[in-house]
Amino acid sequence: MSAALAFSVPLILLCVGGWAMCRGVDVAGALTAGAADGLRVLARILPTLVMLLTGIHMLRASGALDIATRLLAPSLGRVGIPAACAPLVLLRPFSGGGALAVGAELMRTYGADSPVGRTAAVMLGSSETTFYAMGVYFGAAGIVRGRYTLIAALLADVTGFLAAAWSAGWLFSA
Repeated sequence: MSAALAFSVPLILLCVGGWAMCRGVDVAGALTAGAADGLRVLARILPTLVMLLTGIHMLRASGALDIATRLLAPSLGRVGIPAACAPLVLLRPFSGGGALAVGAELMRTYGADSPVGRTAAVMLGSSETTFYAMGVYFGAAGIVRGRYTLIAALLADVTGFLAAAWSAGWLFSA
């Protein structure tokens, strides 16, 4: 099975390139134009990504994330989200990698089959890295006003977190 997977990507690339050449498409020119477009998009979104990643690192290094976690944990417990998942709730809209690290730590600490581990896993799959996605897509499209999008996306994240906690509690409470 792994040999088939190893050859599938080169085979697909070979087939697409061969088909394009048969149709008279300048494959090298198309690849060069695509790379140039990719570099222009990168130049537009790079400042946003650098600012976002720097801000996340500053929040974690300063201890502000820990303080916000301690303040938010009791409120989350009242709406059905385990208090241990508070760092995940705070970090997920900003950083997928950071949230994945927090989720892995929660599963290592509490166990993957614990209520906290299951809730964290469902939360990771039912929410989005809102600020990262907006930075990348809005930067690529040149959109500068995303106020209503941000509000709607954060409300969707909150809804996803609540639904994840409730469904994990309901499905795994047996």
